[in-house]
Amino acid sequence: MATHSNFSRRARLGAAAAASLATVLVLAGCASGGTEPAASGDEEAASYGEISVQYSWIKNEEFAGEFYAYENGYYDEAGFENVVGIAGPDTGVAKLLSGTVQFALSDAASVGAAVAEQDAPLKIIGATFQKNPFTILSLAEGGNIETPEDLIGKKIGVQDSNASVFAALLAANGIDESEVEIVPVDFDPTPLINGEVDGFMAYLTNEAITVEMAGYPVTNLAYAENGLPYVAETFTVTDQYLAENADLIKAFLIAEIKGWTDTFIEPTDDTVALVTDYYNESAAAGDLTFGELDPAKVAAGIMAQALLISTEETEANGLFTISDELKEQTLASLAASGWELEADDLFDTTIIDEIYEENPDLLAYLP
Repeated sequence: MATHSNFSRRARLGAAAAASLATVLVLAGCASGGTEPAASGDEEAASYGEISVQYSWIKNEEFAGEFYAYENGYYDEAGFENVVGIAGPDTGVAKLLSGTVQFALSDAASVGAAVAEQDAPLKIIGATFQKNPFTILSLAEGGNIETPEDLIGKKIGVQDSNASVFAALLAANGIDESEVEIVPVDFDPTPLINGEVDGFMAYLTNEAITVEMAGYPVTNLAYAENGLPYVAETFTVTDQYLAENADLIKAFLIAEIKGWTDTFIEPTDDTVALVTDYYNESAAAGDLTFGELDPAKVAAGIMAQALLISTEETEANGLFTISDELKEQTLASLAASGWELEADDLFDTTIIDEIYEENPDLLAYLP
């Protein structure tokens, strides 16, 4: 990908999007529960048909685990005739509620807002990113925003769809919105490079790398280290789908675990090549893309996201697991935005915990 054109990110749930959920919530009550497995007493012979998964972003390295699940036949082994991965940007919240997709790779802020504000019947059943990748990106020789207090008096570029998440960062650090000049921007970090803003809402695994690789030393104010340590790239389903499709969900998550394990085992160059193939296929299909992929940028993204995926807790408990402590941290992050929820309102990790109880061999994902 050309250095300046790997723009990001993300269609996060803003206030307007949250309000629009009222309509789809009505539809959610009558939405289909999804594909049921064929009658069988043998798990290996299960047939789950086709499912759809909404990705939060374009088909780049962020979904390398899903690409390995396709490439190495893990979805096939699990009993799926087809797994349709839908390129974003999209939180997937509205599509889940309308029954358009069965799974969404989203984040706790988007899902939590929908649950808290609209009583959306959604549950997070696992999380790829144990730490969310949001950051306020600044130039070391420009805004150089190292602490939350450094935000005060600064111009910060924020995408409209990310406004609620930025507001949460301010609230978590006791900063009033009137103390910051919020500048509406797109996902292109050029305004930061040109000095039009002092800081830019970005991703540690994307724009932060893009701008630095373009030759600009950067400073990151990571949300996860400054009051908002919530989970991201969450596997999210509706309550109804969870109640009616436990076996299917378990099979899907096992395939996902195997795919993401390969991202830690396979050589980085092989993963870069795989990501490039799926990205190019997505581009040919007319999905949103941003020029050709830069292999060095993809490799850097893979390494950066590995630090968000793999922690001491996942090494002990397995990929996608969410500890009680991390649930509490996530809920505290949401409470800073005024979204008061209990753990049972937002999370149901029963299936992911059962997977590792029944398949302890899946715990070891590191080479």
